[in-house]
Amino acid sequence: MSQNNTRAGILLMIAAVFVFAVQDGVSRLLAEEYNVWMIVMIRYWFFALFVIAVAARSKGGIRAAARTSQPVLQTFRGVLLIFEIVVTVYAFVVLGLIPTHALFASYPLMIAALSGPVLGEKVGPRRWAAIGVGFIGILIILRPGLAVFAPEALIALLAALLFAIYGLATRYVAHRDSAATSFFWTGVTGMVAITAIGAFYWEPMAREDWLWMGLLCITGASGHYLLIKCYEQAEASAVQPFAYFQLVFVSIIAISFFGETTDLPTVIGAAIVVGAGLFTVWRERQVSRRSTAASALRRS
Repeated sequence: MSQNNTRAGILLMIAAVFVFAVQDGVSRLLAEEYNVWMIVMIRYWFFALFVIAVAARSKGGIRAAARTSQPVLQTFRGVLLIFEIVVTVYAFVVLGLIPTHALFASYPLMIAALSGPVLGEKVGPRRWAAIGVGFIGILIILRPGLAVFAPEALIALLAALLFAIYGLATRYVAHRDSAATSFFWTGVTGMVAITAIGAFYWEPMAREDWLWMGLLCITGASGHYLLIKCYEQAEASAVQPFAYFQLVFVSIIAISFFGETTDLPTVIGAAIVVGAGLFTVWRERQVSRRSTAASALRRS
């Protein structure tokens, strides 16, 4: 079955982002006690094994998954994602889960804004308006110039920008490489890059904390597995809006286990950012459908 069961795809997406929300909570828990580089390195060792196992079971095996005509760009993607994860986990500690995710939700707007100059895609006035509205939402969350402004919030925005660039690079390599190839290179090159850095930050970990590390590794792999199954069931554009449920799940975890609180401006700002992001996703889907229909007419 492939991309024909939207309901199953939506349920799998919600399950995936719930697992990723748990992963974020465990990441913050460990990062409060240990070096972020080491935590991400161990997590990526397990993730790389998962990626290799998936590739080995796919058609053509590891050799087919690793075959690419753009190794430099694929390596860039893998390394970039590593730095984005490190920055995000660090933001969890210094800023908190809720504000980090509220600001990170702006990454689809950044992708839309950068897709024109970087990929040459046309961004119409409606999407530019949504990007502008989303920027207003970010300002509401940040409240620059007021005493409540936290400079650490810029770390979360940097994470969103890095992930947006990663998303654009993924779109670009997709013109010539399959999703399986990109997934393989993301895991393997990321593992090599983080090990080259994280090995210098190794520190002893308490026995009970290895249980949390095990949960972190399992949630990382299982979350990606659910995503793979999700995209097998439904089109990405149909299920992507439900990825915002991660903000809801993260907020519940942050309030219940870390004692985080939120305020009305953050809630309003996050709602504006999410709403603007959903509009850009919907609008991009509409434009893509029209483009596909026009191409079909030209061929007929």
